[in-house]
Amino acid sequence: MNTSEEYWIITPDDLAWRPSNLMRIPNADYLERTGSEKLGARLWRLPPGSANTLHKHIRSEEFYLVLEGTGRIRVGDQTLTVPRYGGVLVVPNSLRQVFNDTDQDALWLIVGAPEELEFLRGSQSETDLSLFYPTDPTQLPQELAGTTWPPQEANRAASSDPQPYPSP
Repeated sequence: MNTSEEYWIITPDDLAWRPSNLMRIPNADYLERTGSEKLGARLWRLPPGSANTLHKHIRSEEFYLVLEGTGRIRVGDQTLTVPRYGGVLVVPNSLRQVFNDTDQDALWLIVGAPEELEFLRGSQSETDLSLFYPTDPTQLPQELAGTTWPPQEANRAASSDPQPYPSP
């Protein structure tokens, strides 16, 4: 990573892919090494038959951009289909969940601001997770009813290799 006092250049080789805590979805955080406290940006690679957490944010707006595949997201009670290079802006306090009910991987870039203070490194505040996860965050959307969770491929890869998902 090249840096100066005015900018950071982040290359694909700088990214560390890892499975998310609850849903085991491979993701890479673009800004974790920069220390940004205003903006978050991650790549999320959803394999077929998978979903991210059902969640909301208190202050953050999030912009979801589909880079590969077909994007599927539920926002509130609506399910949206987003084409490659299409995007969705979701406002604070709206429940949202990215999922993949197609037969190909979907790669999303998700950018949010401002960062939720409760999740910044070194935060001393007690975090009430029910503000972010008002219902079961691991529930799957109706489009994935009957799906075995977590997907076997993601489970196997996450347990055998610390960086199982190459950069796009």
